[in-house]
Amino acid sequence: TRPETMLADMCVAVHPDDDRYRAFMGKTVLVPMLNREIPVIADEAVDREFGTGAVKVTPGHDATDYAIGQRHNLPIINVMNKDATMNENAGPYAGQDRFACRENLWNDMAKAGLTLKTQPHTLNVPRSQRGGEIVEPLISTQWFVKIKPLADAAIAAVKDGRIQIVPERFEKVYFNWLENIKDWCISRQLWWGHRIPVWYCANCGKQSCAEIDPAACEHCGSKSIEQDSDVLDTWFSSGLWPFSTLGWPDDTEDLRYFYPTSTLETGYDILFFWVARMIMMGLEFTGQAPFDTVYLHGIIRDEHGRRMSKTLGNGIDPLEVMDQYGTDALRFTLLTGSTPGNDMNLSLQRVEGNRNFANKLWNAARFIIANLDKCPDAKPADPITGLTLADRWIRSRMTQVVTDVNRLFESYMYGEAGRQVYEFFWSEFADWYIEIAKLQIAEGGDRAWRTLDTLVRVLDQCMRLLHPFTPYVTEEIWQHLRKACLAPNRPTPPEGWADALIIAKWPEATALPAGTEQVVAEFSHIMEIVRTIRNARSENKVELGKKIAATIVAGEKEKLVAGQRDVIVRLANIEPVQFRILASLPEKPKPAVTMMIGGTEIYLPLAGMVDAEAERDRLKKEMATLDKQIAKLENLLASDFANKAPAAVVEKERGRLAEEKEARTKLARQNQLRPD
Repeated sequence: TRPETMLADMCVAVHPDDDRYRAFMGKTVLVPMLNREIPVIADEAVDREFGTGAVKVTPGHDATDYAIGQRHNLPIINVMNKDATMNENAGPYAGQDRFACRENLWNDMAKAGLTLKTQPHTLNVPRSQRGGEIVEPLISTQWFVKIKPLADAAIAAVKDGRIQIVPERFEKVYFNWLENIKDWCISRQLWWGHRIPVWYCANCGKQSCAEIDPAACEHCGSKSIEQDSDVLDTWFSSGLWPFSTLGWPDDTEDLRYFYPTSTLETGYDILFFWVARMIMMGLEFTGQAPFDTVYLHGIIRDEHGRRMSKTLGNGIDPLEVMDQYGTDALRFTLLTGSTPGNDMNLSLQRVEGNRNFANKLWNAARFIIANLDKCPDAKPADPITGLTLADRWIRSRMTQVVTDVNRLFESYMYGEAGRQVYEFFWSEFADWYIEIAKLQIAEGGDRAWRTLDTLVRVLDQCMRLLHPFTPYVTEEIWQHLRKACLAPNRPTPPEGWADALIIAKWPEATALPAGTEQVVAEFSHIMEIVRTIRNARSENKVELGKKIAATIVAGEKEKLVAGQRDVIVRLANIEPVQFRILASLPEKPKPAVTMMIGGTEIYLPLAGMVDAEAERDRLKKEMATLDKQIAKLENLLASDFANKAPAAVVEKERGRLAEEKEARTKLARQNQLRPD
């Protein structure tokens, strides 16, 4: 495939167990056209089944061949210049372009009767990523670091626990790379970088290495010296970062304070490019590991799971996203959309959803701050006594969330921590407690003060927990809240008011109050009652603003449910004068939608919910439509279709039939009919 490199062949290799060539091992053959004599050697790397099983070895122009050459101490010949023309070692082909040499050499071999046949062959050709040019492997002089002693120390640092890798599964990647490491080439032929600090003398030929540019050769004093034109590998320079930026090798105040640090956060894709090198160099030059924990995040990919690149044109400009949706929305999406070491598909719809969350934060805060003017002039003598079930529930849940977030932060589950605060704020605080707070504030007096105190406490705690995720909106909200609460008799959080949220005290996990489990269980029961009534309204297509009648038979929970009567009335949109809460009911009302929640029965009279006759007609029409679809599917599945069609297709149609039947059963139940 590259006949021009044959001019640099140094041997022909065969497998040591290949009986076809056993007689030739140790003998010599001639390089075609040059008639240079080279040996036949045995090497287990040769694949006996590929081609003839005899491989020409060119250590100067192939990486695999170079390794064979090193094992057998073969000399190396380079037949190519850096401009891809053939050099003097190419004999009669010197000066020719490599591709011209390829054609000419083959034609000359054919004329000499040395070729047998040609045939198409597909191979991988390495090309430059930027320019697309074919890359020719060439032997060159480079600077190397003997890396195994450094690698052994880096392996030990993780194995003995001085360094922890999160997630732990990446330890295998780390060990695999370091245990199979080869000497590190640290010189690069780039325009920019730290130049190799070595000078070559034109007179004595020796090298000088110095931190400060020398004026003359340190060996003979000649001023005819020239610095190496290569620069250090980027990762070599980057590996020095933890200590070289702090004044090392001098014993500086910064070095003593910041080295070693605690946690390094970076992408898993540079675990061995950068992380391992920082560890190796830190241990080698300072005697200490540069950090105690390595936290690895995943790669941000497009919504289809592809890596973002200019070539694919699928990159997302964060500045444009921030302009459209806000910095906090993008930041929150990135932080909560992934888990340690796992990639994340970034969808702009998720960013938009988190912009809506930022709006939710703002609107909830605006409601709370606006209602602080309704705070009574005097605080209750005992702010805790007299708290409602809803007050105690939301405070207990807030305490639990603080505990969970701290635990998740300590285990580096930042995304899950953010998601838990999100769910708590939106689904519990905003959707439930704030709605109940509107009722309680309207009562005035101590009840209003305790409600506002609870609102301020929870909002303050949520802003502190969300600040690492959404720093801009939380700081703005907190400053408004702080200013409003500095007035006399206004609620104050236990941690007090700092000058700014960014320096405010982080919420600490505390023990849950006595009776928390019962409080949460009782309020969860009320929530389930409200959800059930809301679902029934939705299924029966009751207008949103229409108040309905309801009867709840609560049994032993009668006192609990009766105590939350106003909450249920408001959140489920019940007509107060048509709302009954009983311990038992001898005869169930008919017709009514009947539901059971943990021993509590709920009856919603149909007559008060919808126009019974119109609703019956609508349901009958929907059932008639479903009957036609069910009959059609049953006929289809009873035909040859079930035997001839692919199993997956048949199963899909059976699933559709089951769904249609279930839908018809629900409609019949709503219409107080029995399925046919």
